[in-house]
Amino acid sequence: MRRQPTWHEGVHRERRFLHHVAGTDELGDEGTREEKFSLLACSQRSVSPGSFLFMVGGSAVLVFGLVWLWVLAMPLAFLDPEYPAWLAKQTLLADCDLGDIIILGDSRAATAMMSAHWNVAATNLAVGGGEPVEALAALNRAMRCPAPPVRVILSFDAVHFTEPDLFWERTVRFGFVDSGEVAALRAVSYALNDLSVYDRHLSDGLPAWSRDAMYRIRFPSLYFSSLLKGGLFLRWPRNHAMLAATLASRGQYYFGTAAGSGVIAAEGHLREFRPLPVLEWYFNRLLEQLDARGIPAVFIAVPMNEATARQVPPSVRSAYRAWLATFEARYPGFRVEGEVMPHWPDAFFGDGYAHLNPNGATRFSTGLGRCLGEDEATAACVQRLQAAPPNTQNDAQ
Repeated sequence: MRRQPTWHEGVHRERRFLHHVAGTDELGDEGTREEKFSLLACSQRSVSPGSFLFMVGGSAVLVFGLVWLWVLAMPLAFLDPEYPAWLAKQTLLADCDLGDIIILGDSRAATAMMSAHWNVAATNLAVGGGEPVEALAALNRAMRCPAPPVRVILSFDAVHFTEPDLFWERTVRFGFVDSGEVAALRAVSYALNDLSVYDRHLSDGLPAWSRDAMYRIRFPSLYFSSLLKGGLFLRWPRNHAMLAATLASRGQYYFGTAAGSGVIAAEGHLREFRPLPVLEWYFNRLLEQLDARGIPAVFIAVPMNEATARQVPPSVRSAYRAWLATFEARYPGFRVEGEVMPHWPDAFFGDGYAHLNPNGATRFSTGLGRCLGEDEATAACVQRLQAAPPNTQNDAQ
């Protein structure tokens, strides 16, 4: 009987078929393994330190560039909640939508003067922490309009002549002044040897020249805190609504809205009235420009709360009034109406900075609107208004 050979075509054909199905054909098995090892080697191939640093650096530059673009293009999406109010005033100035009267001053004026409800067309350009530096910047823009205002209301508390406030944190950060105006402040500050506003030491630890240069190009690191707190874009809905509301109110907006405050504000801590040379220079420059154009200016102080007024030394009040009187003597078109440091009951204030709450602001603004229509009787009307809040609209007459 013939023995079956060890190799049988049928058996090996089946094995080859099974190996082929499994992807391990004996004839191509070695090549397949080489391909697999080649792919594995590519996936595990080490990257040189130079290439790695290049990739990381390129990614960082790309992300930083995108953040920078966001800072430049979308400030309304992440900046502080007060930014829309400042933007509204810049918009009104850019559109020359001002009316016959503009209001220049600080946050108390920004709250207390609701010009949208007056019978005369007026715009409130006062800002939080506003000092003569911001007032002059707003006036310069208003004077470029085809129909500039015919009357100006000025309103500052005493502290905004004696101390720096929010020039870098608000005025520059929010784009209210341009690089030329910052350069002018720098020049005036050095000429007067008073760097209190320009070179104020802040928590960022930056020297003034560095901060100045970085804000000029809107360097992203200056805005990182706002980007983080604002969630990159989460402030957009609220800020957009605030912008629309401030435009509708012609620049008026609120700060504290509590139903009363007995907290002592900054004036209560003044022991003397000594204006900073740089702020005095800007106030004089403001009045000088108004006088040159024949535009009358009236100074009307907004009341502080009683808790603060009780702490103000009489010498501070009299020194403040005497200082303003020097400008009345210098510029015929400038006059102070009423008291320079009036006060109302604590119930009409909404926070520890002596900002009028909605009830107080409505009463003061309604009364002031009526006073502005009395021309020669304005001074007496304002003094009555400052002495006590009117109970009704008729009481303000």
